Amino acid sequence: MTRRTAALKVEALDRVFDVSAPLLNRLVYRQDRRFLHAVNDVTFEVPQGGCLSLVGESGCGKSTVAKLVTGLYPPSAGQIRFAPGRSGAPLSAQMIFQDPYASLNPRWRVRNIIAEPLRELKLRETEAEITDRVADLLAIVGLNIADGEKFPHEFSGGQRQRISIARALASEPEFLVCDEPTSALDVSVQAQILNLMRRLQDELGLTYLFISHDLSVVRHMSDRIAVMYLGRIVEQADTEVLFADPKHPYTRLLLDTIPDVNAPHRNREIVAGEVPSPLSPPSGCAFHPRCPLAQDRCKSDRPPLRIAPDGASVACHFA
Repeated sequence: MTRRTAALKVEALDRVFDVSAPLLNRLVYRQDRRFLHAVNDVTFEVPQGGCLSLVGESGCGKSTVAKLVTGLYPPSAGQIRFAPGRSGAPLSAQMIFQDPYASLNPRWRVRNIIAEPLRELKLRETEAEITDRVADLLAIVGLNIADGEKFPHEFSGGQRQRISIARALASEPEFLVCDEPTSALDVSVQAQILNLMRRLQDELGLTYLFISHDLSVVRHMSDRIAVMYLGRIVEQADTEVLFADPKHPYTRLLLDTIPDVNAPHRNREIVAGEVPSPLSPPSGCAFHPRCPLAQDRCKSDRPPLRIAPDGASVACHFA
């Protein structure tokens, strides 16, 4: 199998936030500064034309990774490289946000929302060309030119997400970072948006970094999946390998949450406890307070990511 060129390489990425109380409060109450290590030593690669999904519970750091990749946050350490080794024009990237209504200007008509990147980046010379391109983009995402005269509040959630996708495509990107693009939508609408995104990937040759907490969603989108827990990647594998043979106990926990109509009463592995606070993560393996395989070693030694014979990588002493 030919190895595809990397569209994105992320190496040893860290992001630390200072969440300390104001200086005066710290002096009066004799408090120390507090730091939140949201992303810790994250490394992955997204091949050109492929889709890598980051999956995990809320607060695991996956959305922070998305904001780091798009430049909304600067990294504390590590490297983010788009199309390393590529000559000529740099690879262009855009982001699709989780809440389509909050990411659209409520005072602008849809045609102006979609046209803004065209005007700002000077991708079309005349207003007539901009109008034609807006009509094309609306058609690409399954809307019509009359919808351009409406405001965002006049659309359903699924239609607003289509508008967000059209706006992202307006700048003619090669790489899209999709931060929970379907989590605010009904299940039937989720399927429509996911099918649209798959079709656009095939037609336009797009590359996706897809962020989600739902493994059943990303299975139909991804070539490869990286599972995150408390800021670290604990398992990474090709999609079918991960679903057929999950190695990390946390990955198995996530898979057990997916309903199965063929086996509604199947035995499920119950994992106790809540996600620890990222302000005071456990020592050693962060998952050990909830892990059914945990032993004394897990409390003191953080497991490194090890590569398995099937190409998966897993951070677990007993996987």
